[in-house]
Amino acid sequence: MIDTHAHIRLGEPIMIDGLSWVVLSASNVADSKDNLELAKINNKLLPAIGIHPQETGNLTDLEALMNDGVAAVGECGLDFSEECDHHKQAAIFIGQIELAIKYDKPLIVHSRKAMDETLEILNSYQNLRGVIHCYTGGKKRITNVKNLYFGIDGNLTYEDGLVEVVKNIPKDRLILETDSPYLTPIPFRGETNNPSNVKYTYQKVADIWGMSFEETEKIIDNNAKKLFGLK
Repeated sequence: MIDTHAHIRLGEPIMIDGLSWVVLSASNVADSKDNLELAKINNKLLPAIGIHPQETGNLTDLEALMNDGVAAVGECGLDFSEECDHHKQAAIFIGQIELAIKYDKPLIVHSRKAMDETLEILNSYQNLRGVIHCYTGGKKRITNVKNLYFGIDGNLTYEDGLVEVVKNIPKDRLILETDSPYLTPIPFRGETNNPSNVKYTYQKVADIWGMSFEETEKIIDNNAKKLFGLK
């Protein structure tokens, strides 16, 4: 199993039992630096560097952290859930898209109440690979997501509408996440999440697909390995 999106702080317990890898998403330059340090502690932790749309940061400072060990750029994107400068968010998002392309890294995309605007930007690029983290675009936008993967989180275990979405996502473009410490799945909903809980989302997908856990795990893990270049 692979958790393709988690937030772990330096000094916190690293709860990754049963997992092959965990991709550490970043919210700002400080987080990005911490992710690089965490990766030195445990080789199952794969660091991303990025600036969340609700955070501030300098793209030059972010690029200075780039090295061969960086697994991805992000999370980055658009978030219109609060009043914000849409043009500024778009500029920082585009800068990170171009950083990902420049260094041939996958992109971890955050989109909240801005899916159409996010896809308009993403679909203007040809040589881009990545994932729409915590996909919330519904069934009707699935076909508008070009060449990217769909990241699904623990809320799949308690949101019926998301079950219907997963039924329509191509099996070869689905990867699973925890977004730890958030979006804790049933049976621990309401508690602090951790990467090892991704197994409950794997099981939910297996139930939706009508497949065994092992068959489901193989498909999803192969998708994650392909996206992040894991062997």
